[in-house]
Amino acid sequence: MIKSLYIKDFALIDELEVEFGKGLNILTGQTGAGKSIVVGALNMILGERADTELLRQGADKAITEGIIHIGEMPAIRSILQDNSVDYAQDLILRREIRESGSRAFINDTPVTITVLREVGNYLVDLHGQHDHQLLLKEENHRGVIDGFEEIAPLKKAYQNSYNEMGELKRELKKLRKREDELQEKLELYRFQNQELEDADLDPNEEDELEAELKLLDNAEDLDQKAAAIVEMGSGDDINVMELLNQIKLHLEDMARIEEEFESYLAEVSTARISIQEMINFTERYRAGIEFNPQRLEELRNRLSELNRLRKKYNRGIPDLIEYHHEIRKELSLAENFDLEIEKLEKKISMKAQELAEQAKKLHNKRKDIGEKLSSDIVDELTKMGIPNGQFRVRVDWLFYENGWIEIEGRAVECTEHGCDEVSLYISTNKGEEPKPLAKIASGGEISRVMLALKSILAKEQSLPVMIFDEIDNGISGQISEKVGRSMRRLSESCQIIAITHQPQIASQAHHHYKVEKMEKDGRTVSRINPLSNKQHVQEVASLMSGEDITDAALKSAEELIEKNTFRN
Repeated sequence: MIKSLYIKDFALIDELEVEFGKGLNILTGQTGAGKSIVVGALNMILGERADTELLRQGADKAITEGIIHIGEMPAIRSILQDNSVDYAQDLILRREIRESGSRAFINDTPVTITVLREVGNYLVDLHGQHDHQLLLKEENHRGVIDGFEEIAPLKKAYQNSYNEMGELKRELKKLRKREDELQEKLELYRFQNQELEDADLDPNEEDELEAELKLLDNAEDLDQKAAAIVEMGSGDDINVMELLNQIKLHLEDMARIEEEFESYLAEVSTARISIQEMINFTERYRAGIEFNPQRLEELRNRLSELNRLRKKYNRGIPDLIEYHHEIRKELSLAENFDLEIEKLEKKISMKAQELAEQAKKLHNKRKDIGEKLSSDIVDELTKMGIPNGQFRVRVDWLFYENGWIEIEGRAVECTEHGCDEVSLYISTNKGEEPKPLAKIASGGEISRVMLALKSILAKEQSLPVMIFDEIDNGISGQISEKVGRSMRRLSESCQIIAITHQPQIASQAHHHYKVEKMEKDGRTVSRINPLSNKQHVQEVASLMSGEDITDAALKSAEELIEKNTFRN
């Protein structure tokens, strides 16, 4: 239960702190007094979107903080552990709102708004002024059934199969699209494959060809230069080796006289040996020089072909080889498309059977819960002044000719939520068959149906707190009294905080608070004050007769409170 709520610089509230009690907590006050501001502050600590316009004028930040007693709740303990937040049986939820954004804290540890909202979903069900209108839209009816815990494991199993089926379907669609695209390119790929196959490309070939071409293209020049070197080493006119021998002899004579010539003698001897080796190598090399005009032409033609392919495909030779591999893969795939599609279709068929089984289990469980819910809601509506009410939850298959699965010999559409459509039907008059809720229920009847649903789901989900912001819209008089009794009975299993304008409901409060506006330092502020027993009577009387409270109104208020307290 919510033990206390602290609000600072939020809308019309400068600063206040209020403590709530067990059971039914009722908030009353004139329109515009700030009752919905209190609900808005509660929304903030439950992780709802923060509106910076609610920051009180002149303030740096708005603060809302609630202390909620939760006892031992394994689900919340798990969430807090996953986010490095200390667990405590009194949970402190805090929200700070600035012009630049907002921050959230749990037990003084910063958390994301998502974590705050996730925790809040386990603690409080907040029903706003217009939330009962959700029942007027059939797309929201399935959520009523899926609020029961028994649905969760079956829905998860179904969704796993649904997601796997969807992935297979997408894979098949992608494969067929590739098949269509490949068919358009098949002739081109076949031509390119043959062209590159005939080219017999090698990543190192071009460099090798260039090197060989260079040699063949310069064979005559190489031969002439080699011949000249050999001639210098052994010719009659110029003989380098003979000159070196003469220099060597002169240096030997000089070295015997002057030792400094010894080093030069050694260098000349080494040079003589090196030059002789070079001449011998050149002579051998010249003998191996190839004069091959035919090979030279072949090389030029091959390099020209490689250059043509490179320009045509706008790729280097290594990339062309890689592209050739890709083409061959595509052609291989084209030859095996039928086989691949057949394999995938078999997988889809098997997954469809599995999905159908999961869908049946989910469908049947929804029907079971719908039947029980229908009975329970009729009981609740009887207590709230609809004695001849009938209520039915219809769970029907989504039959569709292009559906993924087959049920009862017909194709059924699958969505991420299942293969059903859930509709709520009601009759509030004796002898009338139930008809769609959205078409025939009045505002007051919708409010009572929503309260009945909330009562049942609160017990099912074990929510610690329920907040109702004027759920009594459209009802009055004797019916309001019955609605109040239902709320009081519900408060035995969870704390209820409710805003109302109905004296019949306010009279049944375990704890009554009045929200009112006042002036402080020249500015309007809202206050929320717990009422004593006497003040409780006066406020109920005020709701009955207006600002001028008569003795008769006070007496009626006392009788109403006594009657409802006794009955509850």
